[in-house]
Amino acid sequence: MNGPLSGIRVLDLSRVLAGPFATQILADLGADVIKIERSGAGDDTREWGPPWLVNDEGATTEESAYFLSCNRGKRSVALELTDPRAQSIVRALARTSDVLIENFKPGTLGRMGLDYDSLSQTSPGLVYCSISGFGQDGPNAAKAGYDAMIQAQAGLMSITGEHGRGPVKVGVAVIDMITGLYAANAIQAALIQRQNSGRGSWIDTALFDSAVAILANQGMNHLIAGEIPERLGSAHPNIVPYQSFPTLDGDLFIAVGNDMQFRRFCEIASADWADDPRFASNSQRVANRHLLVPLISERMRTRSKSEWRRTLDDANIPCGPVQDLEEVFADPQVEARGLRFDLPHTLHTHLPQIANPLRFDGRLHHSERAPPLRGEHTHEVLLELGYNEALIDELAATGAIELAM
Repeated sequence: MNGPLSGIRVLDLSRVLAGPFATQILADLGADVIKIERSGAGDDTREWGPPWLVNDEGATTEESAYFLSCNRGKRSVALELTDPRAQSIVRALARTSDVLIENFKPGTLGRMGLDYDSLSQTSPGLVYCSISGFGQDGPNAAKAGYDAMIQAQAGLMSITGEHGRGPVKVGVAVIDMITGLYAANAIQAALIQRQNSGRGSWIDTALFDSAVAILANQGMNHLIAGEIPERLGSAHPNIVPYQSFPTLDGDLFIAVGNDMQFRRFCEIASADWADDPRFASNSQRVANRHLLVPLISERMRTRSKSEWRRTLDDANIPCGPVQDLEEVFADPQVEARGLRFDLPHTLHTHLPQIANPLRFDGRLHHSERAPPLRGEHTHEVLLELGYNEALIDELAATGAIELAM
């Protein structure tokens, strides 16, 4: 399926999540993504299981669910990057690519002659995106960065969790994914800039920078008020009521965004809280949340989740059930929006996937190519570069490349 980025080639030297998530976005939008993996090992996340994919015969494979979550739409080329001949292959691919994305520690690719300064000499239009834990400079530049430790150091963990209890991480690697989104956004901006300048760019993207950037209102709360935000569980620091509440048969999240909604909520709850001066405006409700939230919690326990949803929906008061993932993927809205689909994989006829949510003219865009086996396309891509069969066999025999079995 053609997409907005059809005709753009991306050389992906990244692994784990932030980089692969960015390149999966680009692949879903139509880019041709060539993923470079380590011979004999591949992307780190290939080993991050269980769970593992079960093939059509019912046997467990070595394909992890983690890897399969973020490598759709790519062709895999397996190389031994310490071998100068493999480095030459990367240079040749860079000359035919519009974008290169990598997440090695700063300086690593420079020692191989694969950094931006080196590659831009022969590929001046190359958009080169580096993703690292802490960026290309600063006192922590040489440190590796993993999502949870970045959540801790950048403050996100300090505001996540229940009041009076210890900090917790977000349930998915949100910093990796946010960094991937920033990277994909910056790459597309650089491609647009190249149309005018004719030159590429070096994009420096860091997990730590991204984590600080998404502190958003919580960061500004601190900078403006000089106070350290506390952990509030599912509650909001600036809006009340805006959190989950237990009902007779499960938890329901209520998002009351203004005073008119609060008054309607009080009418549904048969309560006079909207006329109480302590709760009449949002700022008063925030100041007195310790008084109001227990009153709402007690009232919410008097009805079922479905009854509350029905009456709140009728009154246009935003609310939603707290669902587990089985409930999420059975949700009619997920089906209606096509957010779960299948792709034919080499090892499984119907590999489940989670859709890229971007729509163009009412249509979702996602690649029809399933996540690759390690080195699945090494032979194919080298033929495209002009390598003959004898040379490919020689490179494989000496370990410079790996061909899929």
